[in-house]
Amino acid sequence: MKIDRKSLVSRHHPVIRGIEPLSPLSVGNGEFAFTADFTGLQTFPERYEAPLGTQTQWAWHSSGGKNVWTLQDVRMQYRDEAKQKGGYPVHAEDREEPYHWLRQNPHRLQLGQIGFVFTSKEGERLTADAATDIEQTHELWTGVLYSQFRIQGHPVKVRTVCHPDADQLGVAVESPLLAEGRLAVSIRFPAPGMTSRSWDKTIALNWEGDDTHRTECRHAAERTALFERAMDDDGYRMAVRWSQGELAQEGTHAFALRPAGDSDKLELVVAFARRETEPALTSLEETLRASAAHWERFWQGGGAVELAGSRDPRAHELERRIVLSQYLTAIHSAGSMPPQETGLLYNSWFGKPHLEMHWWHAFHFPLWGRPQLLERSMDWYNAILPKARELAESQGYTGARWPKMIGPEGDQSPSPIATLLIWQQPHPIVMAELLYLAKPTEETLRRYGDIVLESAEFMASFAEWDEAGGRYVLGPPLIPAQELHKAAETWNPTYELEYWRHGLETAMAWAERMGREIPARWKDVCSRLSPLPVKDGVYLAHENCPNSYSDRNNRDHPSMLGALGMLPGKMVDPETMRRTLLRVKASWQWETTWGWDYPMAAMTAARLGEGELAVDMLMMDVTKNTYLPNGHNYQRPGLLAYLPGNGGLLTAVAMMACGWQGGPKSHAPGFPADGSWKVRWEGLNAWM
Repeated sequence: MKIDRKSLVSRHHPVIRGIEPLSPLSVGNGEFAFTADFTGLQTFPERYEAPLGTQTQWAWHSSGGKNVWTLQDVRMQYRDEAKQKGGYPVHAEDREEPYHWLRQNPHRLQLGQIGFVFTSKEGERLTADAATDIEQTHELWTGVLYSQFRIQGHPVKVRTVCHPDADQLGVAVESPLLAEGRLAVSIRFPAPGMTSRSWDKTIALNWEGDDTHRTECRHAAERTALFERAMDDDGYRMAVRWSQGELAQEGTHAFALRPAGDSDKLELVVAFARRETEPALTSLEETLRASAAHWERFWQGGGAVELAGSRDPRAHELERRIVLSQYLTAIHSAGSMPPQETGLLYNSWFGKPHLEMHWWHAFHFPLWGRPQLLERSMDWYNAILPKARELAESQGYTGARWPKMIGPEGDQSPSPIATLLIWQQPHPIVMAELLYLAKPTEETLRRYGDIVLESAEFMASFAEWDEAGGRYVLGPPLIPAQELHKAAETWNPTYELEYWRHGLETAMAWAERMGREIPARWKDVCSRLSPLPVKDGVYLAHENCPNSYSDRNNRDHPSMLGALGMLPGKMVDPETMRRTLLRVKASWQWETTWGWDYPMAAMTAARLGEGELAVDMLMMDVTKNTYLPNGHNYQRPGLLAYLPGNGGLLTAVAMMACGWQGGPKSHAPGFPADGSWKVRWEGLNAWM
């Protein structure tokens, strides 16, 4: 019997009763997102720890203009002049201005803050304390956010919706306060720029510096306005159309839409566009219809997992996380370029994506029968391929080296860690392989072939031949996925070694499919790559790590687990990995980990046939594995959303439910086989 998908999704609609400072709700489509407080708009941002963002994939800003500084203005470290290899912008030293400017720029723009203004009968502006009887429901099946509450006893009902194919927001308001002239709509534009040089303090909207940006408003037609926004070399447009009332300017960058006082209903549509493009406004009615049709197609298509009837008390919560993670990754992680960790919710790490996280954001889409959502961002690699080639060449390598912390043009940012990471290099290869498995055609090979082959070419050239050891070595310098290790003292990390082999073997299969000759260097590196480092019967983080499980080193990501779980683990000894997993579980400082570490450990346990342990790792009761009422994976104050955790959970669940190529043929092989879990699934694809 097929899963009743509407029932499955509907029982996990987020319902908020009160002010949840960590859990605002968002509407979006992958390219645009709008995050609202309990009013359905951004009325009381001061009551929320999470910034209430309005962001798109295309809106970026560089303070002071573009190319104020370039990487040539930053000192390079770890350059081997004898080999003409390396060169990484890792330290500010005596060049702090260019170093920090390049880290902060370009950054995503906050496009505007749209909220209500409630006033008393005496004309005083009311605070959130005037609100009672709050009930907000995010109807995932249609994408519509329903908000209802009372202001000083007067009912207010709001519908908020995003058009599925446009950067447009639709709002419908119903309240007697409109007819009384006590409910208005506020439109404000924050200043661009970062408020801090610290990577972990870049989330706040900037309301200082009115002279750093320009806002011009003109009425384009009756009850329609066009806002022209400009800041340095950047800008955008915003168009607004409303059903009743008048728009007036109340500050340099502040406007208010005040009702005419003859109706208790107001409809509003807001669209954003690049500065050279005219925003296209679609009616609220059409936007609501398009949203309902889009989200019904989304939920009826692709994969579904139902856990109803399970005896394990964690089943309902896991099912909730699965449903909400599908929605959140669709609106935040399925755009035209790889997302930042917080998606389009708000800025983190200077608003920039991290390419090593792209796997965690988006690898699950083909596994859940939605390869088209990964295809959107995969084409971006083709767009920046020339820069990836230039980066590899500048460091003495061939092929394409993908940077880590990037802006929309693919330029790397200086960093003490980011520029020395390597585990993002095979990502485009394995993601392209998933897309080929979903659509094994010549078109797929042509579309991603250059990405795959150029990635492999760099990987082969990066491996250094060790004559004394008769093997190829990775590093130094490098920093592994467990980032606490020093670049100059790290070589042959376990996970990266296995990923190098797997990536090269996958690329060789692509070369054969494309009728290309496999380079001899690729074969040689694959066949003579260093073995995975083992000590005392367990895998180490890297070969030069004396003890991965001491208090000094058992922090951050237990990345050695990724060699079997995230990967098929051809070079992995299962019993050594079993001992490694049990050692990690017992000794790791889990409060120092990140949201994707739990699904990573669950996948390792699943491949080892440890279903009970897989669930225990996936559902571990620790802060970094918290999933808020809105479905976001909470990490700590300031990092209230961590989409790699959501994406990782979906990848692990797909694997545990559907299995993997070459794995057991039993039903739901990654779950316990004792009958405590009732797992129904459809539309999933087996992992490699």
